[in-house]
Amino acid sequence: MRKYTYSAKPSDNKGKWWIVDAEGMVLGRLASRVASILRGKHNPLFTPHVDTGDFVIVINADKLILTGRKWDQKTYYRHSGYVGGLKSITARALREKKPEDLVRFAVKGMLPKNRLGRKLFKKLKVYAGSSHPHKAQTPEVLKI
Repeated sequence: MRKYTYSAKPSDNKGKWWIVDAEGMVLGRLASRVASILRGKHNPLFTPHVDTGDFVIVINADKLILTGRKWDQKTYYRHSGYVGGLKSITARALREKKPEDLVRFAVKGMLPKNRLGRKLFKKLKVYAGSSHPHKAQTPEVLKI
């Protein structure tokens, strides 16, 4: 008798909703846990090439923590595509301008760099305050 490894299908995933309160949490530790949930690694049906992950809502993104002197030393770059078009912003300035992007950039860097990763990234919802418009999905609180 042969035993086969089960490969999950996209229809096997129910797509549960989780909510994470980022207040007082360290950015990297939060992002790695969120990326794992988005990817579906907590799920017994985890299959690397299939979306078996859940939706994650992160609230209070403006109250997370960076250790050491990262608020002033960590720099985020982007390029316009034109000559001399390199722009940079520190983590402190980014927190004042768009605090949700701190979480988004950290989680996106931990996801696969392909079609699947782009699909998984769309399941992440980040909000600076404590309110969110996803009450109808009845998210469960995720303790990290």
